[in-house]
Amino acid sequence: MSTAIFSRRRFIGAMATTAIAAACGGGTSSGARPTSVVSPSSAPDGSATKLVRDVLEFKLRGPYAWLGGSVTMQLHQAFFNGQPAYFVRTDTSDQAFAKQEGLVYVPLLNAARAAKPAATGDLFLFEAGADGQFPVLSTVPGTPNFSSLYILNRVRFTGAKSVLDSAEKIRAAQQSGAVTIETTKIVVNYPVVKWPLGELPVDTKLEKALEGGPLIAKPDTDKQRVTFKLHQCFPESRYIVTDTSAVPMAPMMNIAGSPATAGLIASGATSKITVFGNGLNGPGAMGFQPAIFQAKAGDAAWSPMWDHWTAMWNDPTKAVLLKKQDDLDARVQAGEIKLFHGTPDTKGEGFVVNCPSPIVAPNDFVAR
Repeated sequence: MSTAIFSRRRFIGAMATTAIAAACGGGTSSGARPTSVVSPSSAPDGSATKLVRDVLEFKLRGPYAWLGGSVTMQLHQAFFNGQPAYFVRTDTSDQAFAKQEGLVYVPLLNAARAAKPAATGDLFLFEAGADGQFPVLSTVPGTPNFSSLYILNRVRFTGAKSVLDSAEKIRAAQQSGAVTIETTKIVVNYPVVKWPLGELPVDTKLEKALEGGPLIAKPDTDKQRVTFKLHQCFPESRYIVTDTSAVPMAPMMNIAGSPATAGLIASGATSKITVFGNGLNGPGAMGFQPAIFQAKAGDAAWSPMWDHWTAMWNDPTKAVLLKKQDDLDARVQAGEIKLFHGTPDTKGEGFVVNCPSPIVAPNDFVAR
């Protein structure tokens, strides 16, 4: 990724969308856009389906200016280099493990194991460990090889038990014969929320989809809960945002940088997502209509690891609401929409955004 490309403009918010529209020759100099509204929710919370067992509570719509909702999830403690870290659990490449743990089964994540350079860290789970033992993560945000995708390793003591609080100590214990390690082929998506030198930020204004941060409240490590902003995209997918391979862009998006995920597009572990950079005002990431997934969350062709594309209407005043990939493709073929891998500013360089979907529910965005 080119740092210069990503750092020239903000990716989100009104300033970013105005700059992008201008770069593409769309819109007016004042940044005027067609208006749209969201009707009273036609998707009551009772019509939603939890895909992730760790969802404690959620609202499809909250009193937030960007017209989104919230989801509270179970927070899990781990160790990283002897210090506490906290993560949420969302997805896995293994069907049996998904059923056992209440996660979303994502077959595409199997391809993450073949990514070059490596796109996964290690997660160590202990079977009958010592008192005070938590899972151990080999990498967290801020490290050069961070990814929210981890290979699951099962650790078993061969004799006396002790607390092992780092990947290095576990490897040393393996070398000495104190533990055995079973490295599985299971890939999990466990986004890190809080780590020794930081945590995902809280949006205190709740005015725009991505500005401020992905959290509505600070992680509660005592009650082991964390509340995310909940966004919608077509078809019927409600998602959270946690990290991106576009590391220089991450501070602008108020999420963690995950440099190791950059190779996921080439390895086939991602699913295409198209975000609108102009057109109808709405709750999408750039302030326009909701994005379009190539596949519905939870389907075999879906992945929480977005291969990010941006759609720009050539004439934003003629924008209409699009809900399906086929409809979007038809507009592109007709020359009404231009697609950019990544954003117009990235000049064809794609990037990955980790956006797990813990909930599916009927879309309630209506343009008028």
